[in-house]
Amino acid sequence: MRIEPALMACSGGIPQLSHRLIDSLAFRFTAKAFRAFPKALTTSFPVRSTQQAFHKVLTCASDDDVFTWDDVVRISKPETLSDGPSDLRGYWEKIKICNRRLESQSEFLSFVIEDQIVGYVHKGFAENLRSFKDVFTFPPENSNSNGSSITLHSSLSTAEDRTRAVGDVIKSLGEEHIPGIRNELYPVTSSFGAPIFFSLERAAAPYFGIKAYGVQMNGYVEKDGKKFLWIGKRSQQKTTYPGMLDQLVAGGLPHGVACGDNVVKECEEEAGIPSSMSSVAIPVGAVSYMDIDGYRFKRDVLFCYDLKLPESFTPKNQDGEVESFKLIPVTDVASIIRRTQFFKSNCSLVIIDFLFRHGYIRPECFGYLDLLQSLRSGDCS
Repeated sequence: MRIEPALMACSGGIPQLSHRLIDSLAFRFTAKAFRAFPKALTTSFPVRSTQQAFHKVLTCASDDDVFTWDDVVRISKPETLSDGPSDLRGYWEKIKICNRRLESQSEFLSFVIEDQIVGYVHKGFAENLRSFKDVFTFPPENSNSNGSSITLHSSLSTAEDRTRAVGDVIKSLGEEHIPGIRNELYPVTSSFGAPIFFSLERAAAPYFGIKAYGVQMNGYVEKDGKKFLWIGKRSQQKTTYPGMLDQLVAGGLPHGVACGDNVVKECEEEAGIPSSMSSVAIPVGAVSYMDIDGYRFKRDVLFCYDLKLPESFTPKNQDGEVESFKLIPVTDVASIIRRTQFFKSNCSLVIIDFLFRHGYIRPECFGYLDLLQSLRSGDCS
């Protein structure tokens, strides 16, 4: 394996690698091959052995735990590491990160409204809800049925009543049980476009296991026959994924806002893209995933958009949530995805989808169909 001289130096004014870069690359080259979905997928990858020389290089880093754009650019270059674009193992690792602990679904109660399953509540978190007897109804204490479920009290018959009652519960539980409350509502529904049973605080969505929808947009530029992606670096002040790489534009889909309208709104807020440009963003499909983390069960569907931007355009963040932007060749972005964990995890799925659709991942690559299928591992409905 070849390592460029700049990476081999630990002094002499050469920029050093940060701890996050070390951890990210160490994961990339020491993690064993995995089978995230053994019943559905057929591809089995050989295990890559640990590179001792590479690890020695990485341990020469500084104490700073924040990576920089210099780190991003350096690790993206073809000469940095010996992997190639046809090696899909790095992409598989990103799929796995978004689909964890699915074997733990038996720890959750179905959340049912009007005979429709709208979510899943962990049995441990459900204990926090038992005292709100005028809001939630539980199965009998002596019930051993595997089909046990939690529902709302029969007196809450309208969407408005349910939204108010559940909202009061969330306020009562507070940040101790549901951190990051945003006062932003998500629709609770059995599937996209189906009737809305009520609206739920966004931060509470994974604690009730409801389906959450969002939009993510790839902003790209074509120059001299090559494609480049605008990549954002999240503000260090963000409560979630501070300082990590992100799509040019992304956002959750709030109650009562159409996907296309949300793209236009987020384009203006996050990148200063006027509606005259963003209104022609092309919807190109969706990715989905399911992830269990303690009491949280994320069941997310992300609607993907592409927007070809003029070479003369430079994004400018308007809401303080993005630290900076950088225009990076698509081939280098692919290397960053494969080699690091610099990107917010679900952004990797959206970019992998972009790589498929624009021909950067080809059918000749071993594991092509399995990887393509895995981009919609969640309930895409």
